[in-house]
This record gives sequence, C-alpha cells and structure tokens, in this order.
Amino acid sequence: MAANPSIMQAVEQLHYRVTVGDVAAKAGFDLNVAQQGLLALASDAGGHLQVAETGEIVYQFPENFRAILRNKFLRLRLQEWWQKTWKILFYLIRISFGLVLLTSIVLIFVAIAIILITVNSSRDSDDSRSSDSGGGTIFIPYYWFGPDWFWVFYPDYDSPQYQYRRREKPQMNFLEAVFSFLFGDGNPNANLEARRWQEIATAIRNNGGAVVAEQIAPYLDNIGAGYSQEYEDYMLPVLARFNGLPEVSPEGQIVYRFPDLQVTAAQQHPQVVPTYLQELPWRFSAASSGQIILSAGLGAFNLVGALVLGNLLAGGTIAAKLGGLVALVQSIYWLLLGYGIAFLAVPFIRYFWIQWRNGKIAFRNQQRQARVMQLNQPSANLQQKIAYARQFAAETIIDRQDLAYTTETDLLEQDIERKDQIDTEWQRRLNN
Repeated sequence: MAANPSIMQAVEQLHYRVTVGDVAAKAGFDLNVAQQGLLALASDAGGHLQVAETGEIVYQFPENFRAILRNKFLRLRLQEWWQKTWKILFYLIRISFGLVLLTSIVLIFVAIAIILITVNSSRDSDDSRSSDSGGGTIFIPYYWFGPDWFWVFYPDYDSPQYQYRRREKPQMNFLEAVFSFLFGDGNPNANLEARRWQEIATAIRNNGGAVVAEQIAPYLDNIGAGYSQEYEDYMLPVLARFNGLPEVSPEGQIVYRFPDLQVTAAQQHPQVVPTYLQELPWRFSAASSGQIILSAGLGAFNLVGALVLGNLLAGGTIAAKLGGLVALVQSIYWLLLGYGIAFLAVPFIRYFWIQWRNGKIAFRNQQRQARVMQLNQPSANLQQKIAYARQFAAETIIDRQDLAYTTETDLLEQDIERKDQIDTEWQRRLNN
C-alpha cells in the first residue's frame, strides 16, 4: 500500500508521534483510512508502535521517514520527478496561449502590410510610372502596436527605464495573465471536502470529543428540511467517518461522543476553527486590471485584424499572386479567425458562468451562517443538550510512562526496564 501524502504531512505537523485520532483530525480522514495509512507508513518507513496500558496505540516515526521512503521506493522518486516536470510543462502550456496570440497578431498584420504595400505599389505604378512619390509605403499608426508591447518579456522589470510603465510588480507576467484571462486560475474550493472534515474534526476535539448536532451543522450541506424538525440524520456520515457513538439523555436528547478523537499522543490546545464552512467565491482572474485590459485589447485587436485580412484575401487571387507568407497565412486563416473569436468568447461566457456559480456559493454560505446564528442564540432545549454533551468531554494523553509495550526495543528489555521501575517505586515508598 503506497504511503498517503496527506498522512505523511499530518505526521510531520504533529511532530512524528501520533494516534489515529490525531491524524484523522489533522487530515480530515475517516478513522479507518487513517489507521490503514498509519500502519502502511509505519511498515514502510520503519515506524514504531507504542501500546499504552489502556490499550491505546501511538505511532512513532523517525524524522527522516521521507528520506527512508524515497530511498526505498522508486515510485516515490518518479512521482517527485513528475511533479517537478509537470510544473514546468504546465507553465509552458500556460504561456503558450499568450505566445499564440502574439504570433497571430504578427502574422495577420505582417500579411496585411505586405498586401497593402503590393496593392499600393501596383496602383502607383499604373497611375504614373514617372512619379517618384514612393507610393509603396503604408502608414500604420504608432498606437496600434503601442510603444513597446514586448517590455513585459524584459528580464529586469525593475530597471529605471521601465519604472514609469508600472508602479508595482504584477503577481504574474503577461503570458501567464493571458492564460488567467482566458481560463481563470482554478477552482478555489478544490480542497473543500478536505477542509470540511478537518474543521469538523477540529470542532469535535475543541469540545472534548463530545458535541451536539447543532455544533456540526454549520460545516455540512444538504441537511434538508429535517434540520428544523430536529431530525439529525445528517450526523450519520460524521459518526461513520470518526467512529462516533450517540448518547441519549434522560430527556430523550441525542448527543454524540467520539472516543477515538479523545485520545492523543500530546496535549492538544484548542485550535482556531471557522464558525462555519465558508466556500470561496470564484475569481474571474488573478491578473491585475491592467493585464486584463491589455489581454482583452490585444484579443480585440487580433480579431479586427483577422476580419480585415479576410476581406483582403477574399477570392484568393492576391495570395496566389504573392505566395510566401501571405499564402501561408491564407492556408491557416480560419484557424487564426477561430482563435480570435474564441479568445474573446471564452472569457465572456466564463464571466457569466462565474456570476451564476458565485450566487449558489453565496446562498450555501448564508445557510451555514444562519445555523451559526441559531447556535449563538441557543434555546433552553439546546443549552440543555450542550450541557449534557459536556459530561462526556474528555482527553486522554498517552505519555511514554503510560506505555505497556513498544516496538522500539526488544520485549525482554522492556520487561526488565519495567521491573526496575517497579522496584524503584517500591524502594521509594519504603524509604518514605
């Protein structure tokens, strides 16, 4: 069984000595998944099991367990190599859209220039061959291309000659900004489920491993109308994930106890946890407003140029006559036009899709926040439930002196050491 990266990260954050409950709470995993992952990691990385007299198990890992795994498994080395390689490949994919845009603009307007120069030259030659007016020149306004579009590729953005162009360094370069303008920057809630279970487990631990349903409801979705009718079926996934047990009060109220989350390898201080699970709204782009305007402007410039070029190429006689670059551009003209249309259509459609999606996100956030308001202003019945749950709150810390057995040393050595400790304790009592 391959080591789980999230479990390895949790072990490191918990200083290499953990219980199943520690890892389940830190990573938001199902307890069974956390236990299987810890067993696999301990087996592969040379970890040790420490068994308390109460029967609870603590997993102790060497601090260099990643190096042990890396040396042991070629697959992990290949995964690390691929992660580094993919970052480079994905970066190249991102900047390729900006490069294609600039290439398209260059091809289109160079082709337009060649056609106009040729047409003007032929016309002037026909009108007056004796005239030396230089009719083959084309005036293209300076502002069409800007004073220097390619300053964005300059390696030293902070040099004095470029300071007047930009007040502060953007978070991404222009080519990255083009990709961000087109496709955005990924799902801001890609780790929503992991955050959900982490926050639920942390909330349970902050309450001593015993909670009422109303304390967990702000982190859940789709709990239905049953929430207002005091049906608590939505707690079933939480109970299954963290091995929870329902407890019924004399008044018939239900509270939930999670024994595995009450056991820890080190004293746990209350952790800061949001009062409800908050989804992040989608952003249109992380690029600066100037970069977005520049990307849109170049896209419009490219599309207008493609339409002008299409009008000049109508009939195909000019391309056949001139050949060379003009013929090449005509052969890929529909690709250039399609790219120009898609370059503006994709972000336009995506903008309205984001507005629709953010409306749903805001609605779900409001629902969760409303449950927090109910919890902050509890009824007498809810106060009674919370008070009953606190009776089950507990924390069991397994220190080294609580261990009955550990795989770190030989069993015979442990028996001898334990016997010496007992003899020492009896001797101390006799002396007193």
